[in-house]
Amino acid sequence: MNMVAVNLSIGGIDLAIIIFYLVGIVALGCFAGYHQRKGAQGKDYFLAGGNLKWPMIGLALFSTNISTIHLVSQAQEGYMNGLAAGNFEWMAPFTLIALSLFFAPFYIRSKVATLPDFLERRYNRQCRDWLAVLSIISAIFIHIGFSLFTGAVVLEGLFGFNRFASIISISILTGLYTIVGGLLAVVLTESIQTIILLIGAICITGIGLYKIGGWEGMAAYVEPVKLTMLRSSEDTANLPWYSVFLGYPVIGLWYWCADQTIVQRVLGAKDENHARVGPLFAGFIKILPVFIFVMPGTICLALCNKGLIPKLDLENSKDTYSHLITNILPIGLKGVVAAALLAALMSTVSGALNSIATLFSYDIYKRWRPETSDKKLILIGRIVTFIAMVLAILWSPLIDHFKTIYQGCNTLICYIAPPITAVFLWGVLVPRISAVAATATLYIGSFLGLVVSLLEWFKGYTGWHVHYMMTGFYLFCICSLLLFIISWLKPHQHTEESAKLVWKNPLECIQSPGWRGIGNYKFLAALLFVIMVSLYIIFR
Repeated sequence: MNMVAVNLSIGGIDLAIIIFYLVGIVALGCFAGYHQRKGAQGKDYFLAGGNLKWPMIGLALFSTNISTIHLVSQAQEGYMNGLAAGNFEWMAPFTLIALSLFFAPFYIRSKVATLPDFLERRYNRQCRDWLAVLSIISAIFIHIGFSLFTGAVVLEGLFGFNRFASIISISILTGLYTIVGGLLAVVLTESIQTIILLIGAICITGIGLYKIGGWEGMAAYVEPVKLTMLRSSEDTANLPWYSVFLGYPVIGLWYWCADQTIVQRVLGAKDENHARVGPLFAGFIKILPVFIFVMPGTICLALCNKGLIPKLDLENSKDTYSHLITNILPIGLKGVVAAALLAALMSTVSGALNSIATLFSYDIYKRWRPETSDKKLILIGRIVTFIAMVLAILWSPLIDHFKTIYQGCNTLICYIAPPITAVFLWGVLVPRISAVAATATLYIGSFLGLVVSLLEWFKGYTGWHVHYMMTGFYLFCICSLLLFIISWLKPHQHTEESAKLVWKNPLECIQSPGWRGIGNYKFLAALLFVIMVSLYIIFR
C-alpha cells in the first residue's frame, strides 16, 4: 500500500508549536463541556443547543470533510496525475447547493436530531433503523478508521512513533474533548482547526509556487495534461470525465446531504436561513483544496524536474507531502504544517465520534427505553463514543491491505452510498415514493453493495474490473428503478407529517425569501454555481 513517512527534523520551535496546539485544542473542548455540564440537555450536547450560525456551520462542514487523507494522498495524486483528483473537491459545491436548496429546509422544519429520525417521519421505522446502522458503520470504518491510519503513518515519520502507538495517542486526545464536550466542543475546535489547516497548506503552496516561478514556471516543467481536470478513459489518472459527472453525484449526495457525520452541523443550525447559507459558505471554501492540497504535488513534480529539490521516484510518490515540507519549509513553519496535519485528523475523528453517539443514543437506545432522561442519554453517548473509538483503533491497521488510501476510501463509499442517495433524493422530490419501496431498496441496495465489494476485493479471482465510480452509478440506477417500480405497485399513504417532507414542485424549494442582500441563499447558490462552471471551463 502507498503510505507516507514524514521525515522531518523537528526543532524546538516546531515542537513547541505542536504541543501548544494540542494542549489548547483539548483544553478548549473540555472547557466547552464544563460550561454546558450544569443542566445539560440532550440537544445541547448532541446539537450544540440548536444555536450554530452559518460561519461556524460552513467552517465545520469543510473541516470535518478535510482529513489527513486529503493532505497526504491528494499531494501524491497531484505528483503522479496532476489536478485530476481535484474533481472530488470541485464537484462538492454542486451537492452542497443541493443540501442548501432541497434538504436543509426539511431537516430544520422537521426538528430532527438525526437523519434516521427524518427517514422515519418520511417513511417508516425500518428505514430509520437501517440507516442508523449504516451510518454508524460508515463513521467507524470510513471517517475514523481511514483518518486514524493515515495520521498514524504521518506521526510515525514526525516523531518516530510506532503506528499503533500513534493511533492510540491521537484517539485519546480526540476522544477526550469529544466525550466531554459534545458537538459544541467539536464545532468550536473545528473552526480553529480549519484556520490552522489552511495556514499550513497555503504556506506550502505559496512557497512552492514562489520557488518554481509561479504558474508559468510550474507549467514549463510538467506535462500540459497534468494541469487539466477532465481526462479521457485512457489517461493514467484512472478518473475519466464521465465517471466524474455520473459517479460523483451519487457519492456526493450521500456524503454531503445524507451522512449524519456531515449533516449534523446543519441539524444544529440556529434557523433555516443559517442552515441554508452555511453549506453554501462551505461550497465556496471547497474551491481552495485543488490549489492547496492537490496542486502542491504538481508543484513538487515541477521542482524535481527543474532540479531545485531532489528527484522523487514514482514508486515513492507517497512521500510527496513530506518531501515538500522537508525541502522548502523553514524552521517554525514545519511546526505549523505538523499542527495542520493533526488538525485535519482530529477534526474528522471528533465529528464522526459525536455523530455515532447521537445516532446510537437517539435512534437505538431511546427507542428501546423511551423514558431515558437527557442526562442518561449523554452518558450513553459518551460510552458509545469510547466503544466506537476502540473499534476504529482495531480496524485501522487492516486498512494497509488497500492498494491506496484515497482509492480505498472512495471505493467503500461507492458501495455504501447508492441506496441511501436514492431513498433520500427521490423521497424528497417525488411524493409517490413509498415506505415499502424505500425499505426494500435500502435492504437490497446494501446487499448488492456488499456483493460488489467482495467481487472487487477478490478481483484477481472474479475478473471484476468495473471502475468504482461507475459501479456507484450503476448501483444507484438499480436502486432508483427498484424505488419507482415498488412504489408503483405499493403506493405511499402519506400522513399529515410525511406530506410536509416532500417538495410539491421543483421551484417550491426557492420560494422562501431568505435574507436580504448578498447574504440571500438564492443569490449565493447561483453565484457558487456560476463560479464552479467557470472553473471547469477554464481547467477542462
